[in-house]
Amino acid sequence: KGPKTPIVWRTALTNETASFTQSLTTAPRFADAFDDASYVPVPDSWVVAVTDVVRSRAHIDAGRYKAVNMAGVAMISAAMNELGSHDMPYVFGGDGAAMVFAPQQAAAMASVLARVITMVGEELELELRAALVPVSRIRKDGFDVKVEAVHVSAAMINFAFIGGGVSHAEKLMKQGEYRVEKAQPGARPDLTGLSCRWTPIKPEGRKIVSIIAEAGAGVSPAGFAKQARLLLALLGMEGDGGSPIPRKGPGVGWPVKGMELEARATRAGKSLGAMRLQLLLQSLFAWVLFKTGISVGGFNPARYQEVTGLNTDFRKVQDGLRMTVSLSPPELSRLEAFLEAARQARHLRYGLAVQDSAILTCYVPSVMDDNHFHFLDGAGGGYAAAATAMRD
Repeated sequence: KGPKTPIVWRTALTNETASFTQSLTTAPRFADAFDDASYVPVPDSWVVAVTDVVRSRAHIDAGRYKAVNMAGVAMISAAMNELGSHDMPYVFGGDGAAMVFAPQQAAAMASVLARVITMVGEELELELRAALVPVSRIRKDGFDVKVEAVHVSAAMINFAFIGGGVSHAEKLMKQGEYRVEKAQPGARPDLTGLSCRWTPIKPEGRKIVSIIAEAGAGVSPAGFAKQARLLLALLGMEGDGGSPIPRKGPGVGWPVKGMELEARATRAGKSLGAMRLQLLLQSLFAWVLFKTGISVGGFNPARYQEVTGLNTDFRKVQDGLRMTVSLSPPELSRLEAFLEAARQARHLRYGLAVQDSAILTCYVPSVMDDNHFHFLDGAGGGYAAAATAMRD
């Protein structure tokens, strides 16, 4: 049935960040990711890297959601390629991302972020801001950064963050603190594996709903965990189910609509024309394989497509609950009623974005392994719109 990767950490690279990441226990179910006692504080000497696209909502409203999401994922793929390890705790937020790492990697991460900013500005025509915030500063301000690994699939582990520290780092970034400046014109990061070739997910008769739910003022971690589990139970998503991706995986099409963005982001020293041609031929070959089901050189297209769905981060913990799910009208009504009742009781604050489709942005180190991972967001605003619509 093709290659299979067991639940193991993705590399054996020895460094402080990888060693810390490999030592984390793994929550077997997403519903278990709200147990505060299982989280590990990030070392005080470490750094939080954060990015986001300036005026992302306006760009999404203008139909540039693929570019915004690609800019958001770029830091994750560039950092992993540069440092030669996938063992780095990270979280994708739609129009940006966050990652924690040891101080020995700070210089390399500063260089990576500077080049990502330049690439996003010159190739995607977006303004990306970035910051490297010391964990010690976050704790001095009264917040914390705690992390836990979370089981996603047989080959995929994601990371959950609590303590308010990642959100505080984002706030400091937006205030201009710890800012990373862009690199010189023409500088590029290594974005090998970054792509967005799947067709949008459009479930018939259902809506794609991006949800952000956070603890109300004064609510304890245990109190928020109770509310989060009630929300998951309401939607029948306590276990592995609930992904909006079809069981057989996302759809394929050709020519690929996101190919121009991928060509611009990943071309590095190549001419844009040469990169377009390369991706055009690659995507045509892949489309034929997916349509015919033919396996070539050990690559099983049906398995790859199915694993893509399994390895999608449609829900996560980042100082609260974030989910992009597919809901029927009655399910959406029940969700809205639950969230509003919890808000009025001051248990939660929340934001919703309801849209017709969702999109995937992918990081694929190798198509021959199962540990490729895929970042999901709503195509009509997603997490950026949900954040704008937060109700206290």
